[in-house]
Amino acid sequence: MEFAIRDAVVADMPQVLGLIKELASFEKEDNAVEVTVEDLVRDGFGENVLFHCFVAESDAKVVGMALVYHRYSTWKGPIIHLEDLVVAETMRGTGLGTALLDAVVAYGAKLGVKRINWEVLDWNEPAIAFYEKKGARVMRDWDVVQLDEKGIWNYLNKI
Repeated sequence: MEFAIRDAVVADMPQVLGLIKELASFEKEDNAVEVTVEDLVRDGFGENVLFHCFVAESDAKVVGMALVYHRYSTWKGPIIHLEDLVVAETMRGTGLGTALLDAVVAYGAKLGVKRINWEVLDWNEPAIAFYEKKGARVMRDWDVVQLDEKGIWNYLNKI
């Protein structure tokens, strides 16, 4: 099956949101997605761009995406974070994931970043094997720490 990797455009955002929801379902978090198409358009293409998105297109349909944003490491300097790399279930095993990761790594190199970070669920062994095969280091001794919106407000109410 043929596909092309390109920078996302505003018109892709409904399909990108569909892939985000597909990923949430795969990760057993069906009801966790709060972002809307309008949020994606504003945050990816508005006045204050917060992310860059690549899409994979096949037969005029978005079948994969990779979304990255800028971060800064106090140890290394500028880095990018790969928030999500999603391949539609029907396209897995076609090389599309590799092509999206290639685009992200080339983008990071073009920007001159010192590192590209992302997370992977510890039970997603196929993804872990994929990333390790590509030369990524999966740091199993680190835990992800988050404060969600409710946690932020709870925190602030205690200080």
